[in-house]
Order: sequence, then structure tokens, then C-alpha cells
Amino acid sequence: MFQFLSLIAAIALTACCWGIYGPVLHFGREALHSSLRPFVCVGLAYFLIAVLAPLTLLARGGERGAWSSKGVLWSLLAGTAGALGALGVILALGFGGKPIYVMPLVFGGAPVVNTLLTAFMNKAFNQLKAPFLAGLILVVLGAVTVLVFKPQPQAHAAPAAAVAASDAVPAEPAIGAPAKTAEKKTERFLEVLLATALAMFSWGAYGPVLHRGQGAMGGSRLRPLICIGVAYFLIAVLVPLALLVPMGDTGNWGMSGMLWSLGAGSLGALGALGTILAFACGGKPFTVMPVVFGCAPVLNTLATIALAHTPPAAVSPFFLAGMLIVAVGAATVLTFGPRGHAPGK
Repeated sequence: MFQFLSLIAAIALTACCWGIYGPVLHFGREALHSSLRPFVCVGLAYFLIAVLAPLTLLARGGERGAWSSKGVLWSLLAGTAGALGALGVILALGFGGKPIYVMPLVFGGAPVVNTLLTAFMNKAFNQLKAPFLAGLILVVLGAVTVLVFKPQPQAHAAPAAAVAASDAVPAEPAIGAPAKTAEKKTERFLEVLLATALAMFSWGAYGPVLHRGQGAMGGSRLRPLICIGVAYFLIAVLVPLALLVPMGDTGNWGMSGMLWSLGAGSLGALGALGTILAFACGGKPFTVMPVVFGCAPVLNTLATIALAHTPPAAVSPFFLAGMLIVAVGAATVLTFGPRGHAPGK
């Protein structure tokens, strides 16, 4: 019973941290006026929480498990997938996407990727039954509904309209301007979808790969976390710092934006720790990740509304219904997903 409660607590920790991750990161990106600089802050937070802290704990006392080349490789791959997913979220927000619909799309598609990859790694595709496929369809339909009925900003006064216009294409009464505006919106829409797909596939692969790495290191909790932090440091700190000048980044290092971005990175690292703890308590990618990805978009929406990104009046009932469909689809995938083969003779 205690192990089950520990499993639920670890899953809740991950869902809460990753559910709030998007809105907090959106604040950081808006304050720094950059997509690369918040990514650097996220990587620094991972380095502090997922590398320095676990190394200190390992130095003070032993932990079950041991280092292994296979475990390090799989855990580094998990960290790489997590970092690429974070990059996808940052790019989607940078292309004009809003966390209130970007994150539900990511968390709606990720459990599907998680289940299919887990089935591939366990050679359990023959266990994909009709209810599981129905769950996949529900997730897709719910994601499309979320995207179509995503909340729109409301301009009630002239100043608000002026602020909104500062982030849009300049509206000049020239011939051909509507076509150019539509073309620009379509281009950004596709970029948001591509960046969201990167996050969805990366975070969908995160759980199965991390579980394989943790298993190869004897169920260790700190060692896989260290590998994840190292991967984040390489991808989310060194690479963006090297690209700031070549890409002509015009952002700033404001204290407010850095604090918000560091907070987002801290939430991501704590969510990674929650996932590792859930696996250590006996959870499997088939069960842990769909539950996390099913609860996270709901928490994301509540956090976004609470942080005043979007007024409650702007949230359409169809949008909420889409999120519910995504959650039901994720639960169906969880319930009827493959469980792997029985032990060999």
C-alpha cells in the first residue's frame, strides 16, 4: 500500500510540475524577448538540480544501483529527448503559440508516442486491440478540437488593441495587405505545429528511454537524473550560448525573465525526478506517462488562467470539451495499452 501511495505521489509531482511548466516558461520568454535565452536558463536549472545536487548526495552516501555504459547511454538519450521537447515548446511559444493550447496538444500526443514506442521496445504490437486504437482516435480528435477552439485574446479597449497590434503584422490600408497578413499567419501556424510536434515526439519517447536507462543502472534514482542534467547542460546551455551571436538574438538578460525561466527549468527537473521516483516505485512507462500526460494539460489550463494569460470568459466550452476528450483518450490508451509479454520459459 505504501509503495502504491508513493507511486501516486510521484506521478502527481510530475504532472503538477510539467503542467505548470508551459505558462511559467511563457512568462520567461516574453520577458527576455528571446527563444534561446530562456532555454539557457532552463538548462542551468537542470544542471543545478539534476547534476550538482545528486552528485552531492552520492558523495555523502551510497545508493542502490551502479554506473553502467548502457544505462548512461539510455539516460543521456532520455535527457536529449527532454531537452529537445523543451526546445520545441520554446519555439512554439516563440512562433506565436500560446501555452493554453500548445501544452494540451503536446500532452495529448505524447502518451500515444509513449505507448507505441514502448510497444515497439517490448515487441508487443500484437497486443494493440480495438479499444486502444479507439483511444488513439479520441486523443487525435481532442487535440484537433483544442487547436480549433483555442482561446483568443480579447481587446475591449483601444490601449489593449494597440498592445495586441504590436505583436501582429502592421495593418496598413494597402492593396494586397490582407493576403500578406494571411500568408504570415499561415506560416507561423505551421511553425507552431512543427515545433509542437517536436515536443510531442520528444517527450513521448522520454519515458520508455528513461525507464530503460534506469533499469540498466540497477534501479538507481540519482544516476539517471545526473545523466539527464548533463544532457540538458550540453544541449540547452552550451549550444544556445554559441548560437546567440550567429542568429542575431536581440533579447536581454532581464532579472524577471531569468527568474521565470529558471523557475520553468526547476519545474522540469523536479518533474524528471518525479518520473524516476515513479519508476523506482514499480511504475512502468505504459502506466506512468499516460497518467502524467493526461493530467498535465488540465493543470496547464488552470495555471494559465490563474496567471492571467487568458480571461476565463475567453475559454470556449468546446475547448474544454476537447481537453476532456484528450484526457479520456489518454485514459483509454492507458487502460488498454500493451503490457508487454509474459516472462519467457
